[in-house]
This record gives sequence, C-alpha cells and structure tokens, in this order.
Amino acid sequence: MSAHIRLQTRVADYLAERRRLGFELHSHDTLLADFAQFVADRHHHGPLTVELMANWVRTGKGGLGTPETWYRRMEKLRRFIRYLQQFEPQPEMPDASIFGPEPGRVAPHIYREEEIVELLAAARTLGPRGSLRPAAFETLFGLMSSTGLRVSEALHLRDADVDLKRGMLIVRQTKFAKSRQLPLHPSTVAALARYRRQRMRHVPTAADTPFFIGSRGRRLGQPLGDRQVHRVFNGLRDGLDWVNRGAHAAPRLHDLRHTFAVRRLMLWHREGTDVDQMMLALSTYLGHTKISHTYWYLSAVPELMALAGGKFERFVELAGADYE
Repeated sequence: MSAHIRLQTRVADYLAERRRLGFELHSHDTLLADFAQFVADRHHHGPLTVELMANWVRTGKGGLGTPETWYRRMEKLRRFIRYLQQFEPQPEMPDASIFGPEPGRVAPHIYREEEIVELLAAARTLGPRGSLRPAAFETLFGLMSSTGLRVSEALHLRDADVDLKRGMLIVRQTKFAKSRQLPLHPSTVAALARYRRQRMRHVPTAADTPFFIGSRGRRLGQPLGDRQVHRVFNGLRDGLDWVNRGAHAAPRLHDLRHTFAVRRLMLWHREGTDVDQMMLALSTYLGHTKISHTYWYLSAVPELMALAGGKFERFVELAGADYE
C-alpha cells in the first residue's frame, strides 16, 4: 500500500469514526481529501511535517486566505493528526498558535426593524413573475428573522417538520446532531401557511417534501441550495444600500440569527426580566451547545452593552442610596 493510499484510508477511517460519534462533517470530506492529495502531489515520503501542513493551509481560498482562515483550517487538520498519531506516531503536531492566537468572534450587523421590512419587500420583487421564487425567499428570510434559525436548518426543513396547527417547528439533526422543537409566533404561523398554500399550487406536497423549494427547471420541487440563497441575499442587500454596523465586510444572512437573539435579550432587559434565568431557554431555542455562546451577545453587541451599562448604573445609584 502506497503512502498516499494509506493516508486516504486513514482520512476515511477518521471521518467514519467521527460520524459514528454524531458529528456532521461535510466540509471535512473535501478538506482532508484535499490535504491527502496535496501530500501526494508533492511526492512526500516519510513523516508528515509541520512545514508541509502549514504550506497546505496557506493554499486555502485560492491562496488568498487570512490568518483567521489559516487558523481554522489548521485546527481541523490538527484534530486529524491527533487521531493519526494513534497509528503512526511519526507525524509532527503543529502548535495551535502557529498562525497566531485563536481568532475571536466579531460583532455582527444587528438589523433594524425597517431593514428587515426592506429585505422582505425586496424579496417580493424577485422574478420571474408568477413563480414561487419571491414567496420562497420572502418566507425564508422572514422565518430566519423571527426564529433565529441557521440558514442550513431552515433549508433542511421538510413539510412534516412545520406543524402549523400546533404552531411548532421541528428542527432535526442540526449543526451538532441534535433536534429541537421551536414554538412560533402567530404572525409567523400565518406567513408559513400562506407560503405553503402558494407552494401547493406549484408542486404536489408530501410529508418529506422540502419546505423551501426551487421553482424553475430542474430545481423545481428540489430544496433551495445554500449557495443560491446566499447569492440572492447578497444581491438584495447590495441593492438596499444599508450602512454596515458590524465588524464583517458587509451585513450577512447569518446576522438575522444574531439579530433575533439580541432583540430578545433587549426586550427582556427593558421588561426587567431576570436575563440570567432566561439564558438557558434562549440557548436551547437557538441550539447552542454551550450557554457561553449565548452569553457572548451580552459583551459583543453595543446595543446590549448600553442596556447592561444603564442597568449597572441604576444598581450603583440604589446601592449608594442605602448608605445615605
């Protein structure tokens, strides 16, 4: 068995083992296969070296990556190398900080209500006229705004997962191989019902029918694709000329999820709700694996920092009054 075939076999075994543990690893398939091909193309023999791994990492994104993307690419490779060392102790283990410290999360763009209204209105103008396309995208973006769903979760919904009688979504096998139920606001239920009626006029409906479907040609009746959705969103966004208030290059589709979380926290602050008591419920609703991921919003978003600061000032004033 050649070194290349042996490495490919180890990659396949590693991915199979991770899947047995419940991990979704679609991106790892191509990532680690690309690494194995990179090693073969260079006719490398002997132990895998840190230099070889670092050179491969820098080829990501067509060689135009950043230290942040290099870090994340190397981190995925490091997990595989750790697995590989069980069988072949010779591979070198790159240091976690080879491309600098772990990149932190940056502030998202928090949409104002009028921006979401503009986005949905723009989606309604999509062509072709008379097709399901405008309704599909308007409903998709509206659902993400009102529930904080990840785009992948929304696109994987089947018709049976949308229970409008109970006002409930079933989100199955999500990013971390867990399922959850989400209660829906009555206005969201009404919007989903309206879209479902429109969809039924275009394609037959069964329990396993994708909820959000393509409307043209070979895509008719097929689930909307992630790239297609992002392409449509980016086109609408660029035409709306929003002022970017986040730390990314432009407002993102995923920021609808962040906006949902932040608006909920802001509402609780204004109502005087004990946010600490509600955090676990919000974390579960969003499908976070760690509650610290939910608490991140309190420190990363200026709107919440202002509310928290005001609450702290009132606390100090009350504490001072007790000593007067």
